[in-house]
Amino acid sequence: MTRRCWVVALVTVLGAGCGEREEARPAESARTQAVAPADSLVATAPGGVEIWFTLAREVKGADGTTCTDRALEIRRGDARVAVPLLYTGTAPEIVNDTTMRARLSNHCAPGDAYLVDLRSGHPVRER
Repeated sequence: MTRRCWVVALVTVLGAGCGEREEARPAESARTQAVAPADSLVATAPGGVEIWFTLAREVKGADGTTCTDRALEIRRGDARVAVPLLYTGTAPEIVNDTTMRARLSNHCAPGDAYLVDLRSGHPVRER
């Protein structure tokens, strides 16, 4: 066998497995892909105002437990107003027709309460 034939044979034998791909196992794929919870209606206020949980993030508490914090969005008809920088683990409370109260989540525990303007979505820490 010539040197060229040896090289071709060696490349063929060594390269045979190169094109094969290991298929992902279904159980592993399911574990590695986190599914975000769907938007969900949490509260309603006078005037057709709806409060929705939207974005979600998983966090760990001080004791190591895991919980999900959710962002809030105010909806009125087609208008949507996101409440900035306020992730909560509890449902907000309607105070009156222009204000809701939401607790900031801090490592899976309720933190400071914020009064949120239902028109602008602007949160102000409650004193």
